[in-house]
Amino acid sequence: MTGVESPVYEPGHGLLKGRTAVITAAAGAGIGGATARRFLEEGARVLISDAHARRLKEYEAELAREFPGAVSAVPCDVTDETQVRALFDAALGEHGRLDVVVNNAGLGGTSQLVDMTDEQWSRVLDVTLNGTFRCTRAALRLMRDSGGGVIVNNASVVGWRAQAGQAHYAAAKAGVMALTRCAALEAAEYGVRVNAVSPSLAMHPHLVKVTSVELLEELTAREAFGRYAEPWEVANVIVFLASGYSSYMTGEVVAVSSQHA
Repeated sequence: MTGVESPVYEPGHGLLKGRTAVITAAAGAGIGGATARRFLEEGARVLISDAHARRLKEYEAELAREFPGAVSAVPCDVTDETQVRALFDAALGEHGRLDVVVNNAGLGGTSQLVDMTDEQWSRVLDVTLNGTFRCTRAALRLMRDSGGGVIVNNASVVGWRAQAGQAHYAAAKAGVMALTRCAALEAAEYGVRVNAVSPSLAMHPHLVKVTSVELLEELTAREAFGRYAEPWEVANVIVFLASGYSSYMTGEVVAVSSQHA
């Protein structure tokens, strides 16, 4: 942690009491895992999912020790429509309803456009944008029939601003923003709200493994507070968007960073 002061971890206030939620890419590290924990602290019942079955099972067990009876897990690769359908069928079968979906699954990478392969481009787009589309579509089908719900997508400030080596990721995240706005207009008649968060740098162990120290320091220095975000700080904003406190918000992309342009 760098910067002037450390953030304060707020206790839960029951903002999601009685709600059921599906969270993708939630196998422990990063924003998805932090969101699962925050949702449980706020009283929700949570179905976590991830393409990494082993890590998912381990995190389910960890959360279940703290929140017995409130968490379950279903492995899911969001690039596979059959697995996406199975995930949402499981949510409906287990809880009988679905109130909140957090589309957190995404894939990054660094490659100069001139050297980028079709496979690199397509893989990032398929996980990050197409995966969000598949899960949003599945969620809307359930929420349309049940009479309402909330979808929160994870975008990125890179969807607004340029960064060398990130053409595929930036295009995917800009697509998530556009998908969010269009889905919100279509979903309004069902009583469903669709919003997105747009973080910049939320530090977690996996990010450290795949990003150079120099780039992390550069990105951190750009932030107004002079420090990176903790994943749970992004999760707090997701909780707000999932809760009744944002009841008149839809089609919005909320920056969790000073870098929103």
